[in-house]
Amino acid sequence: MTFCDLHHIAIDPTPDTLSLFINPRSVDNYLSGISSVLEEFYPQVRQNRRSRLVTRTLRGAKQRYGVPIHCKLPLSCSDLETTLASIPSPPSHDDLLFVAQLFDGFYGLLHLGELVWPDNSSLQTFEKLTLRTSVLIGSAHHSFGNTIVVQRTESADPHGAFCSYLSSWDRLFPFNSFLWLRSDGTIPTRSWFIGRLRALFPESILGHSLRSGGATSLAASGVSFDHIQAMRHWSSDSFRVYI
Repeated sequence: MTFCDLHHIAIDPTPDTLSLFINPRSVDNYLSGISSVLEEFYPQVRQNRRSRLVTRTLRGAKQRYGVPIHCKLPLSCSDLETTLASIPSPPSHDDLLFVAQLFDGFYGLLHLGELVWPDNSSLQTFEKLTLRTSVLIGSAHHSFGNTIVVQRTESADPHGAFCSYLSSWDRLFPFNSFLWLRSDGTIPTRSWFIGRLRALFPESILGHSLRSGGATSLAASGVSFDHIQAMRHWSSDSFRVYI
């Protein structure tokens, strides 16, 4: 109403007046809200919302004024090799922790939040932490958290990295319950992990790069989209935005 008063536009939601409300950042929700409110008084509003003038104006506004989505770059297998080459010999416990989490996040298609604690202490909950007792070790794979299974690979092997970390964990924390622990016994946080990541890669590589990189690598190696979707139980094909 205020918009119509300010610009001396009729309240009747015709295609001409609806097309004037278009803002590329929020237009879909905005026009849907207008239609919902006015439908009782103007039964034709939804038909006008779908008119050629409105849809073409919407498409043109998004193309001209829309803000593009800037996705972070995916990690690659060569990035994992770079990480391995950067680790000193002998590696510290925290070095082994970072490599194991990086590799498992990549090959397990994990969100960073599944591996580390949030920085905001009010969001930190022990119930969401992975337990050491959930770990199963096979000859060519390992699993943890009941659903995460990671296979051995020929290069940048996540299985070897995880077993090396686990050996250090067993030596340092024989009576602790939680799988992912720093050398001082604290839970690794997002800022700790991102700090390690930033020391190796540019700002275009962030936590989400693990999951997107793993999905991209699988697709490039010929794994079907259906199999990638099933691996992490995606309920839709939204995962294709990574590839």
